[in-house]
Amino acid sequence: MTPNTQNQDRSPRGVSGMRGFLLVWIGQLVSVLASGMSGFALTLFVYRETGSATAMGLMQVAYLLPFLLMTPLAGVMVDRGDRRLMMALSDLVAAVGTIGVLVLSALGRLEVWHLYAAAALNGIGNTFQWPAYSAAISLMVPKEQYGRADGLMSLMESGPGILSPLLAGALLPVLGLTGILAIDLATFLLALGALALVAVPNPPRAPATETEKEKPGLLKEAGFGFAYIFKRPGLLGLQLVFLGVNLFSSIGFSLLAPLVLARTGQDSLALASVQSAGALGAVGGGIVMSLWGGFKRRTYGVVLGCLAIGLFGTLGFGLAATMPLWIAMSVLGALFGPIANASSQAIWQSRVPPEFQGRVFSSRRLISWFTTPIAPLAAGLLADLAFEPLMRGPRPPALLAAIVGSGPGAGMSLILVACGLLTAAVSLIPLFQPAIRALDNESAEPLRQPGLP
Repeated sequence: MTPNTQNQDRSPRGVSGMRGFLLVWIGQLVSVLASGMSGFALTLFVYRETGSATAMGLMQVAYLLPFLLMTPLAGVMVDRGDRRLMMALSDLVAAVGTIGVLVLSALGRLEVWHLYAAAALNGIGNTFQWPAYSAAISLMVPKEQYGRADGLMSLMESGPGILSPLLAGALLPVLGLTGILAIDLATFLLALGALALVAVPNPPRAPATETEKEKPGLLKEAGFGFAYIFKRPGLLGLQLVFLGVNLFSSIGFSLLAPLVLARTGQDSLALASVQSAGALGAVGGGIVMSLWGGFKRRTYGVVLGCLAIGLFGTLGFGLAATMPLWIAMSVLGALFGPIANASSQAIWQSRVPPEFQGRVFSSRRLISWFTTPIAPLAAGLLADLAFEPLMRGPRPPALLAAIVGSGPGAGMSLILVACGLLTAAVSLIPLFQPAIRALDNESAEPLRQPGLP
């Protein structure tokens, strides 16, 4: 019995190649811009309603838990089904949550717990988006353009962050939260329209184990990505590095908004300026990667990017106590993020066969983000119950006060300093692990074996 090649023989209709990728990219860019405006407005809503870092952290937990729980199954569905359909599905599910919040806001019935439910729906929708888009890039653009395409994807994720907070801050007094949400919903339709015009290729069927007689079940296929990664020490080691970096940097990032609001008397313009500055740095990094393509030895890009995130975006931000320094650290920390992410992504796209990428990329994300739902909750509890009371007290420890100061926000700054040091330490691991370094030395062919890995 020969593998089913039916999907291979059907040529998708629509704009193809790099032009098709750019069309989808533009549609998503506008949608992400509007979603960023909604996110900023809802962040202000939650903090003003609760004044709690823990409540803000729960928003991230509500998004991440369903996101991660569904990730392995989403990867199987991406590999089995039409990848353009999976992309559209992710937008539609996220739109349902936005519609719910919009209606409740318009009726004046919106409460914080409603936002947790909407965040969970958004997490479910985005479960399909990243593996589908990442796997589609491998077939839409030439291999030598992976670094540039991934740089553009980083630019799409971070670029709107420059304007989103500023636009939200300017439009919120005029349109209100309901108007911001309405704009967000309209851009979902634009993104879907762009996707409908594009030809998104599907990969050939995987060999041997996916013949008509021997097609594995959904749960077995969900475990395929983990088996593939765990049998390849270099890929597993690289992913464990991102697990550590994501854990410590996520704790710090979860405290960025409440820290700035606490130290500026809930100044929304100050928060918008800091977030926009970080987005500006990320855009700069995305542009650099789009034009340059990254180091030839891509593990160097991973190390450099993760180290900068730890030293500037986390440690440096914690030590800073004024707007100019916050802005500088935000720019520097975010500048190197696209370099780390695009370098890692290019490694995976070149090492994993296209027919496996949906499952492997979903498993990869679950490994690197495994502890991420813990981060915002841990950050909020540490800040609210331990470090903030310690540093706001009448007699904070002199040594710690000399490092981060005292009063509102100082406890959160101290947490960022510790997380920055840990992030920097983890980022250096690839330099001392031959299996990770060997990913740059192996042949350009994907790591393919017949049947299960």
